[in-house]
Amino acid sequence: MSPGVYDCLSAKIAERAGFEVILTSGLGISGSVLGYPDYGLLTATEMLNAAGNISKSIDIPLIADIDTGYGNPINVVRTIETVIDLGIAGVILEDQEWPKRCGHLEGKRIIAMEEHVEKISAARFASGESGLVIVARTDARAELGLEEAIRRGKAYYEAGADVIFIEAPQTEEELKEIPLALSDVPLLANMIEGGKTPCLSAQNLDKLGFKLGVFALSGLFAATKAIEDCFNFLKENGTTSGFENTSSFKDYKELINMKKYHELEEKFVTRKSSQNK
Repeated sequence: MSPGVYDCLSAKIAERAGFEVILTSGLGISGSVLGYPDYGLLTATEMLNAAGNISKSIDIPLIADIDTGYGNPINVVRTIETVIDLGIAGVILEDQEWPKRCGHLEGKRIIAMEEHVEKISAARFASGESGLVIVARTDARAELGLEEAIRRGKAYYEAGADVIFIEAPQTEEELKEIPLALSDVPLLANMIEGGKTPCLSAQNLDKLGFKLGVFALSGLFAATKAIEDCFNFLKENGTTSGFENTSSFKDYKELINMKKYHELEEKFVTRKSSQNK
């Protein structure tokens, strides 16, 4: 089970909660960095800068959403090389046309299966001996049906992907069918509150045969509601006194490890010489 994160603070909170691996949410980064929906408006540089900063802020593995790889297989090679340089542990590479969009929105367009197979092969080539985990995502369920999505999942696994992610199955029966059809393949299931897929627990997903259950937007939704509630309370009352659903400055300092930087400051502080009078 893994949560989706969208910035360094959410990543550090997930790490402190005890999660062993986390992943970036493209929708969350698009919203937090640009204030835009997940419509392919983030550039490769913006996405990778955000993911790189997140990876450096934590000591647990990060799987980064790299959308479509930002071009053809050669572009994918460069993207993967950058990912490795940033210390990111894994990537999610999807088979939408560019500009892509959130997997739980309408209007997605899918590239040919053979084209994405080549992108996965390019990613595997570029990963070398790094140990990078490649999660191959297909959005074919929405446009072409579950059978085609499963067919693509098999092809992507054979092309070198480590994990297969069939986005947005629409019923519990479809969630059950995927592991049955891909019984020897590590599978990821994405749980989005209010999305197209029924939200099952991590325990139930494990029983069905999914290797990893991710809750990609849960933190984003919770943070959005908490900030909205806080600011509405402040606007109405002119103070945050009495607003109970909040952290404290002490909690925040612990989260960002302010003690470490205070000790560094003390170590390298310039002392005024007593002779300079």
